[in-house]
Amino acid sequence: MEDIIIRKLEVGDADEVQRIQYAITKKADDIDYRRVVENVVTDAQHVAAAATVGGVFAGYMITYMMLGGFGLPKSAWITNFGVDPGYMGQGIGKRLAQWVLREYDERGVTHVYTTVPWDSVDLLSFFRTIGFDRSNFINLCRR
Repeated sequence: MEDIIIRKLEVGDADEVQRIQYAITKKADDIDYRRVVENVVTDAQHVAAAATVGGVFAGYMITYMMLGGFGLPKSAWITNFGVDPGYMGQGIGKRLAQWVLREYDERGVTHVYTTVPWDSVDLLSFFRTIGFDRSNFINLCRR
């Protein structure tokens, strides 16, 4: 396999982010990925990464820094993450997470959170392999 390159996500990557989301979920959604990517990459406090393999966009991770959230002085949230199904199982997700977590370590962020659907065994397993576990928070939702 060619080398995996991890770099900062760029606004021009929005179409690729949307392509991967569709490839994973098999559902078209009404999310404006250009706006999502633009918001995260233009605010220096947030961290977003892209993975390429042989120049081909293969994955991404979008995160947001939170200040003063429910008693935590500084924390971050992984809000969107995906690897092209054709590249899954090759360590791309792990490399993206390592890059993002290293960025936050350098900024003194001690807590990084994410949410995972309770029945998403593959995603839950992935996050556990990179050191995530249950937190003291309970996710709440209002519909």
